[in-house]
Amino acid sequence: MSEGILVLAERRDLRRRLFDVFDQAGCRHIHSARDAQHAAIVLEGRQSLDLMVAVLGDDAAQARQCCEQLRTLKACEDVPLLAVLDEGASLQPAQLPGDIAGWLHAAQIETELLMRWKQHPPTVSMARPAPAPGAAEKALALLARIFATGGGGATRDATARLLFDEMALDYFAVWPLRKDGGEFPVPLLQLWNGTEPAWPAVESQALLQHVLAGEPVLCRSDAQQRVPDDPLLPLLGLSGFVGIPLLDERSVVLGAMLAGTRRGFGDMAIVEPLLRCAAARFAQGLELGLTREQGRAEGLIDALTGLPNRLLFADRLESILREAVRNGECFAVLFVDLDHFKVINDTHGHAAGDQVLQEITRRLRGSVRASDTVARYAGDEFTVVVRHIVKSDDVQRIAEKILQTVAEPLQLENGVYLQVAVSIGVSFFPDDASDAETLLKHADEAMYAAKHQGRNAYRIYEVSPEYAREHGMALRSRLRHALGNGELRLVYQPQVDTGSEDIVGMEALLRWEHPDLGPISPAVFVPLAEETGLIVPIGEWVLRTACRQAQEWEQRYGLRLRLGVNLSALQLMEPKLPATVFRALQETGLDPALLELEVTESISIKAAPNLVENLQALHRMGCGIAIDDFGTGAASLDYLRKLPADRIKVDQSFVRNIGVDPDDEAIVRATIEMAHRLKRTVVAEGVETEAHLAFLREQACDELQGYLFCRPLPVVSFERLLAERQQLMGLPTAVPA
Repeated sequence: MSEGILVLAERRDLRRRLFDVFDQAGCRHIHSARDAQHAAIVLEGRQSLDLMVAVLGDDAAQARQCCEQLRTLKACEDVPLLAVLDEGASLQPAQLPGDIAGWLHAAQIETELLMRWKQHPPTVSMARPAPAPGAAEKALALLARIFATGGGGATRDATARLLFDEMALDYFAVWPLRKDGGEFPVPLLQLWNGTEPAWPAVESQALLQHVLAGEPVLCRSDAQQRVPDDPLLPLLGLSGFVGIPLLDERSVVLGAMLAGTRRGFGDMAIVEPLLRCAAARFAQGLELGLTREQGRAEGLIDALTGLPNRLLFADRLESILREAVRNGECFAVLFVDLDHFKVINDTHGHAAGDQVLQEITRRLRGSVRASDTVARYAGDEFTVVVRHIVKSDDVQRIAEKILQTVAEPLQLENGVYLQVAVSIGVSFFPDDASDAETLLKHADEAMYAAKHQGRNAYRIYEVSPEYAREHGMALRSRLRHALGNGELRLVYQPQVDTGSEDIVGMEALLRWEHPDLGPISPAVFVPLAEETGLIVPIGEWVLRTACRQAQEWEQRYGLRLRLGVNLSALQLMEPKLPATVFRALQETGLDPALLELEVTESISIKAAPNLVENLQALHRMGCGIAIDDFGTGAASLDYLRKLPADRIKVDQSFVRNIGVDPDDEAIVRATIEMAHRLKRTVVAEGVETEAHLAFLREQACDELQGYLFCRPLPVVSFERLLAERQQLMGLPTAVPA
């Protein structure tokens, strides 16, 4: 019986990326391990896997040893193994062990992994005969030789000839896709066994057209019977026929690879993945050629600044948008325009103007995080994408930082100092638009608003009052029915101990899956819920649902995980809040000590009646109290002095700038020290990199939360994470009656 996928990587971030790709594809059983020894513990008692994916480093001997150790595990015998070559690794594909079914670079995990997974030979089961002895080894050897020849340019013909000869094919061809409105394509290469026939018209070749439309064709030995109207098959007497679309990294069809034989193909479990891997190689070569052609015509990187140009930025923005839609995230687009740049060119010359653009590039890059994108859009215009934002304040702080860093005096090579300024426009996804073109348009409009209001400033895009009313009313109306229609759901993000990295808690986060618009950002619907008062019944549902789920996990795993639930300002002002929480705890049976209620620092103590009294009552009940978004409000010390807070959560806008902004590092350092002096524990939010982790460990931060460890997970995925931990620790799992 098949029991899932093993991902193996020493680096935590690579393990998490591999896990996330398979998890988002709906895989039910995903096991992750640091090395072969760790895998032996994780896979104890498992019968068989579908696939192994291992990240290999620099040393070929160590790579072979790792693969050999995996093969000694019962669950890993005869299981296809995909190798991932780490960034900068000196290990070459030709040095990979012979039993590797395929490989990819770490940079291709998100774009290529699933395709390679579908290409790997399935594990042989008792239900079908095993392939002939040595067939798999021969296929892997051929595959290694194909990869050794390269994928494009002058090596393309050599690769085709290798396939044609080794597989004893009678026909092999690679076709490009016809450009819209252009002539029918001619084959990039075409090999056949026999004298050259009078080739049928391209438009009459049904199988070719089918493959160019993106659909693979697999005929083991009955091609002519299955497709009697294709003239190529009887012309060459082909019985076996395989056609595979050539896809780029965005799964766009670039062309087709065709292979045929008169005697029919052998074991398709060997033939199909081999040809698919070869097709991927041809697709890479074809895409490389197209990219070079496009690069010669338009360029992808700006020659002066080294930034992505307008074309490449548009492509990246589309990719970021698709990812945000999948994950229900927010991001912002900034349009940055230099003020009075023409005056600089006219006064000091174009060489000086080029120096200014290069220095502005350096300052823009230094103002954003590594996960953000900076591009030169045109002339003196730059664009920035700020990703993974929770609230607009995060982006406003970045915009303010850009204004400050650009305003610092700039010295030209001739010693002259200039004072430069920029105007910035900001638009948000999905608040302001759901497509890339409109997002840019709105950011551009906001930038011109900043110029009209005096320059050297930023403005956030504002829609017309009429549109705002129409858009807001539609969402408000739908939100009223979202709870009853089952459109709201909870996801859970783990909180880990800084020292052991073991799970100690989790935060329940609300998500809205709109039936027409897809995921709606909390930054959009939570303010609407607060405006309409819907946040009170929605908040009660969140509390009951999260407590019930936490109690179920407590009974099953006994981990004593702390559950964090956010309370809105309206909930905190409700006189009946303590009774609501008490009732939820009674109904679900959750220990009050496991419930931590989070209050955001932006709520004014003076302006929120009942806030202090409610929190004190909840604290007496045994619940924990946490101050969320600490450091972003004006009343940080007032909160610590007046509220019964057990825990402080350092806002992610500061944490994400660790290693980027010394001022934010100082804020994080001071917050941790102050909290510890006041006997409060500290949770750092937004931990995304190993540099963040190292800094927070050095500062003795107690707990961590962020994408470095785990993204917010739906119930099924979070439970899988807990089960994996339970198995790793060798602990029994209790099954509730």
